Amino acid sequence: MLIIGIAGGTGCGKTTVVNQILNELPEGEVGVISQDSYYKDTTHLSYEERININFDHPRSIDFELLENHLKALKNGNTIHQPVYSFVKHNRTGDTIVTHPRKVMIVEGILILTNPELRKMFDIKIFVHADTDERLIRRLKRDISERGRDLDEVLTRYLNTLKPMHDQFIEPTKEYADIIIPNNKYNTVAIDIVRSIIHQKL
Repeated sequence: MLIIGIAGGTGCGKTTVVNQILNELPEGEVGVISQDSYYKDTTHLSYEERININFDHPRSIDFELLENHLKALKNGNTIHQPVYSFVKHNRTGDTIVTHPRKVMIVEGILILTNPELRKMFDIKIFVHADTDERLIRRLKRDISERGRDLDEVLTRYLNTLKPMHDQFIEPTKEYADIIIPNNKYNTVAIDIVRSIIHQKL
């Protein structure tokens, strides 16, 4: 099994890159795991306590469960990925049955901060985008998809997102094998990734 890690700041276009890779590969041979599914369970906290959690800090991720799930997939076992609700700031209790594939893509802003996970990735990709571009994408997404208001998104960006990006996410560029500037569709970088995957397959 080939495991690819795709990281980058919030709103940098990771999903676009994942979809571009998927589009060119045979259906059913590639699986995707999102770091967002592995936010720690916060059932023991009230909603008011949950909204104050710093979700952009590596502490908020259940890396142990993510590692165990990747190991299980590598050993040919099926896993049950947690489902996370951004509206409730907690896991829903549902799971997604995920089968082992020839290629597993793991995507998320903090995945390269964890040394154990980094060791498991055969290819490490960092998607880079301009700071203003990322903020605009984040605003659009949080307001339309996650029910947030403008003030809430901007406050969170200034108090949490930006400092956490500078402290934890940006420095992980140095671990990347490939850095994809996502200011436009970067077909050359995507083609390189695809050809590596095809070789492995």
